[in-house]
Amino acid sequence: MVVCVCNAIREHDVRQAARGGVTSACQAYKSLGLGSKCGQCVPFAREIIREERAAA
Repeated sequence: MVVCVCNAIREHDVRQAARGGVTSACQAYKSLGLGSKCGQCVPFAREIIREERAAA
């Protein structure tokens, strides 16, 4: 599933970044060498990161 259309970031990418220790959407995007553009994806990215941190 695509999380960020602007940057073509997939859910898998955000989950992998969260497993690597990032704690925010901005950190996840930076770890991928990107940054948020319009910001509409940030709430979904936060939710994914929360899920991964809870499962850890």
